Parts: sequence; structure tokens; C-alpha cells
Amino acid sequence: MAQTNGISTNGVKTNGQTSFEASPEYLEAKQRWEARHAKNQTTGWKHTTLSGKELDTLYSPKDVVPKDYLEKIGFPGEYPYTRGIHPNGYRGRIWTMRQFAGFGSPADTNERFKYLLAHGQTGLSTAFDLPTLMGRDADDAWSEGEVGICGVAISSLKDMEKLFSGIPLGEVSTSMTINSPAAMIFAYYLCVAEKQGVPFANLRGTLQNDILKEYIAQKEFIYPPEPSVRIIVDMMEYCRDNVPQWNPVSVSGYHIREAGSTAAQELAFTLADGFAYVEACIERGMDVDSFAPRISHFFNSHIDFFEELAKLRAARRIYAKRMKEKYGAKNPKSWTLRFHTQTAGCSLTAQQPENNIVRTAFEAMAAVLGGTQSLHTNSMDETLALPSEKAVKIALRTQQILAYETGVINTVDPLGGSYFVEAETDRLEAEANAYFDQIDALGGVIPAIEAGFFQREIADAAYRYQIELDKKEKFIVGVNEFIEEDEKIDIPILQISPEVERQQKRELAELRANRSQVAVDESIAEITAAGFGHTNLMPVLIKASRNYVTLGEMIDSLKVPFGEYVEAIVF
Repeated sequence: MAQTNGISTNGVKTNGQTSFEASPEYLEAKQRWEARHAKNQTTGWKHTTLSGKELDTLYSPKDVVPKDYLEKIGFPGEYPYTRGIHPNGYRGRIWTMRQFAGFGSPADTNERFKYLLAHGQTGLSTAFDLPTLMGRDADDAWSEGEVGICGVAISSLKDMEKLFSGIPLGEVSTSMTINSPAAMIFAYYLCVAEKQGVPFANLRGTLQNDILKEYIAQKEFIYPPEPSVRIIVDMMEYCRDNVPQWNPVSVSGYHIREAGSTAAQELAFTLADGFAYVEACIERGMDVDSFAPRISHFFNSHIDFFEELAKLRAARRIYAKRMKEKYGAKNPKSWTLRFHTQTAGCSLTAQQPENNIVRTAFEAMAAVLGGTQSLHTNSMDETLALPSEKAVKIALRTQQILAYETGVINTVDPLGGSYFVEAETDRLEAEANAYFDQIDALGGVIPAIEAGFFQREIADAAYRYQIELDKKEKFIVGVNEFIEEDEKIDIPILQISPEVERQQKRELAELRANRSQVAVDESIAEITAAGFGHTNLMPVLIKASRNYVTLGEMIDSLKVPFGEYVEAIVF
């Protein structure tokens, strides 16, 4: 590498050496330091990451190759975006602060939405109950006892109208955590916007809509993988042409991590799913630059502070390289990985729940230092029930203190250049690339799902971590160390009344009695026919929504052409 007065041609100071690693003076000094301190007393604790990776006692210039600075690290807002997608970081705009909201009836959640907006939240994030997530109506026999319990119950357009009553959809960004029935829920949302007089072009928000991770981790699938991906491509195509500011898919690693994966597995499996959607859209005939800028991602921020922020930096670099070099994207917006982050639900404990406030704060800071565009902070009581208003407010205030008091927004990527952080970023990138090779060898994401590859990898990682906890090689305060005997939980717990389910059933019966059954039957037939054919499903789903076809009816109408998926048993 050419040198000019100790400065390499790529602008990195190297003190006359081709790289710091090659300096004999440094290597000799490091060896002397190690010899002097080799016999120092240690705690005896296991010094590994949460993912089980051994860590050196010290990281130094030898762990980072300065000659690769522009290729691997570079500048924020420029390829490969390791240091962030915006050149001025949070100086230009603070991340969007979201809090998950969804419980009971649509009216209950509507009230919570308005409460959060009044207290400074800048975007809505909607959780749906289990029947809705599985595409079942509130009066379905399989829904009994679950209506409104873990999220808001939505069975029809009428419910969606109540959910967003008095909330101007043209002025807020709405995130919806929905996967298998995402197309139907989105159709309801679009119809509410129509009723409000809001043009589709003005709508901003995100659907999770990541079905591949359901087969890998969360298991809320309905149809087999191939037709499920077809639905997602239909939605991406429809949004490209009609809802240009909307993110039709948020490729989600969050649930992969919650299932017990390592950081590298979350990184690799998430990006692999996203690349599978990219390939499916290209196969449809869509130009990569016509849809890629609207793909977003969703990561977990776990308790291992440095590993988590390094994971997010590695994700940007991997994504940029793949989109540019493999898929031929030419628009820089197609190279930039935009993502939402949520603090780790699986790190929260039922024991000493106030400790969860501290855990969440550290996880939130890791996400911010990793450069997230949007952030959800979990509430302290979420292992016990849906969060109370007090707990939600504390979680939101955690983000506000982080943004306005700690100084983390003052400079871009403040830990960039840290020997440890850069080494961790490189390590996670290398591990993710190794996983990509394994997935490719199995024939791609869907064959790997059907072979049980992802499920086995995650199960093995979760088992290893549990063994470490059982042996007290890893600690969880209040669970396997610093335990309080006879602890009494003294925080308010949100209770969902059984009356919610009864009311939802009554309203659904009234809807069925008053709508046009002829229009409903015609819509169901059109959905089934579209499923057998190759036309885009979204227009017929929107038409059915206007006719007040229920969620369960639309889901069932596509089971005719698509069938239902039964997962193979993996040992």
C-alpha cells in the first residue's frame, strides 16, 4: 500500500507500516504485557458473549486492519454503511419512539393509542391477539379464551374502524405486528384510510409480514411457504404501485432471537429471509430498485451490550454488499438497511420485575449506538401480563432520557473505531456469511426450513445457554443469583375482562346479520379464484374488506387453493 508521510492512500494513518498488525514494536510490547500479567488473579467467571463466543482479555490494533478502513468501516451515510445510513446520525432526526399497544377490544386499544400519542410517542405499534394472528374470528371455536388477551382483537373492517377512530392516518406512522393474515389486515387499514379521505400515497408505516421467520421461530403460519411468499410478493408489488411510502415487509430477527438463537444466527437467518423475498420479487419480474428501498428489518437488542451493537453494524455492511454486488441494485437507497429494534423480551424476568427497567435501558442504548431508526422499549411487567399504563410510560421515558439527557445523539457511531467493537463486527459478519453458505448448500431458505436446519441450530443454541445458566457460568440477577426468598410482586397488573370476548362475539353476530350476504359470497369466490390464478390478491382483498368479509372468511377462502401447512417434526 502506497504511503505519503505516514498516511496511506486511503487516508488512514499507519505510522509508516503497511498495517499496525505488522509492527514488530507493537507485537513485542503486547507479548511483554501478557507475560507481566499472566498470573493475575481472575474471578473465575466464564468470559464469553451471550452467544457463547470466547473473548480476549484485551482488544487492540492487531484486531482491526487499518488498510481496510474505507472498505469495511468508512463514513456514515456512505457505502458500506457500517457506521450508519445517515451522514449526521441522530443530529438530523432522533429515532422513532414506539411502544407496543394492543389489548382487549379495538376501543380499548384506541384509548391506549391516544394516551401514548399524548405523552410524546411518535409512532403507533400495534399488537394483535392470538386469534387474529392465526386468522381466526372472535367467534371461532378455536378463539375461545384468547380474544383480546395478548393483543387487540380484529375480525373485520368494523373493528379496524374502531381501532383507528379519531387517529388521522395521514399524519401518523403505524407499525403492525401481523404475519400470516397481514394482507387482510392491511386491506382493512387501507379501507379505513379511504373512509378518512386519506390518499394511499400519504400513508406511512410498516407491516411485519415476514412469513419465513414464522416457520423458523414463531410458528404462527397458516399456508405452506411457497404460496405464503407469493402473497408477500403481491403485497410488495401493490405497495410499489399504490402505497409508495409504506414498508410492506419488515424482515424480523426479533422472534428468532426470542426463540433462543445466538446473535450471529439472528443476523444470518434474518438477512437470509430478506434476501429470499428480494429473489422472489426479482423472479416476479420486478426491478430490484423499484421495491428494495421499502424493505425494512426488525432486530432484537439483547442484554450483551457490545455484541448487540456490533451485530447491527455488521448487518448494515452485509446488506449493502449483497444488494449491490449480488442483486445488482444501483440506487444507494436499495443498499441501505433500515431497521426497527425492540429490547429483548426474553431477557426480562418475572422475579424482581423492577430490574427489567435497568435491563431495558442498557438494551435500548445498545440499539441506539448500533444506529437503529426506530425503537421499542419493553415494559417491566411484560413477563407477567400485558403492560400497564404506568409501565408503558416508564418504558417510553427510558427512550426520552436516552435521547435528551445522555448525549448519545451528539456524534455519529461514537464507538466506531473501538478495537473491540470493530473486531466483534468483523466476527459476526464472518459467522453470518458462513451460515449463508450452509443455507445455499441446502438449496435456499425454504428447503432449509423444510429440512429443519434453522430449528435445530436455534434449539442447540438455546440448550447451550440453559446449561450455562444451570451451571452458573452465566448469571441472571434474581433468577439464578441474588435471589429474594418469599418475594412479593407489588406492581399493577393489567387484567383483560372476559366481557371483551363476549362483546366481540355480539358485535360480530350483528355485523353478519346486517351486511349483504350476496356481496360477501361474491367476494369469497373472487378471493379463491385469485388464489388459483396469478393475479395480484390485494385488489380482491380490499374489495372484500369493503363488503365486510371477516378475517376468518378471507383466510379460509385461500385455504382452498393453498392448503394448510403441517410442520415436519425435527429431533
